[in-house]
Amino acid sequence: MNGVLKGMLSEWFSSGFLSLERVTWHSPCEVLQRISEAEAVHPVKNWMDMKRRVGPYRRCYFFSHCSTPGEPLIVLHVALTSDISNNIQAIVKECPPSETEERNRIAVAIFYSLSLTQQGLQGVELGTFLIKRVVKELQKEFPHLGAFSSLSPIPGFTKWLLGLLNSQTKEYGRNELFTDSECKEITEITGGPIQETLKVMLSSSEWVKSEKLVRALQAPLMRLCAWYLYGEKHRGFALNPVANFHLQNGAVMWRINWMADSSLRGLTGSCGLMVNYRYYLEETGPNSIAYLGSKNIKASEQVLSLVAQFQKNSKL
Repeated sequence: MNGVLKGMLSEWFSSGFLSLERVTWHSPCEVLQRISEAEAVHPVKNWMDMKRRVGPYRRCYFFSHCSTPGEPLIVLHVALTSDISNNIQAIVKECPPSETEERNRIAVAIFYSLSLTQQGLQGVELGTFLIKRVVKELQKEFPHLGAFSSLSPIPGFTKWLLGLLNSQTKEYGRNELFTDSECKEITEITGGPIQETLKVMLSSSEWVKSEKLVRALQAPLMRLCAWYLYGEKHRGFALNPVANFHLQNGAVMWRINWMADSSLRGLTGSCGLMVNYRYYLEETGPNSIAYLGSKNIKASEQVLSLVAQFQKNSKL
């Protein structure tokens, strides 16, 4: 029954029946309200926040179905920037540089939030279609646009890491996550056994209050995150659902960003880390085929270097 229903929904919501609509501050109030309530990645705080997200240097698009025009099914937020963003607060909190867009300041489109408004449509490839359509729209509006990239959360990373720390604690004396010098430095800062102390600290956001601890954790958490994204698999595909989505679309795992999300959700969910999945438009087709067919992940030198460091320091 699940399979039959999914097949029917996929047909009913295929791209031919979907209309792409752009949201601006002059869109109907109920549409803005619906999009604000549906935002699942970076919650909208108030109307001024919403106004910024549909204002200058920002774009917001949604798909509606021909049977329910104007009703958002899935929403994509885009930031128009001069380079590939490595911090989400710069996008969702800071005011745009000016009220009028200067085209020469726009070189990159950053996809920073993709939210379904209808949870029953999970598994239907609306997100993939929406990104492709939005890329075409942006290319029409900005023919000079040079790069397309996401700035994506890493849900599940902290939970995975705490599981590793827990299993290491049980196997006393075994440490494959941190180098000797890292263990010494972190222990000196925290004043306790590294696994037990970090389990408590990483479960909350308190650890970022110590600049020394933030510096000491950067190298180990960056390489652990790279392994989580690149090396941890489910049936041969990336375990992380966001990574799996972008890799299926043919994106490259391009850059892992330290302290990219300092919100409570970002710190407790992924230790403040975020990742750019970069879309090289001429390569997305071959990359997608290689991933879906051979389960090959296309990654940058930065990511592969961090993975190699993890493998060198660990026998996992």
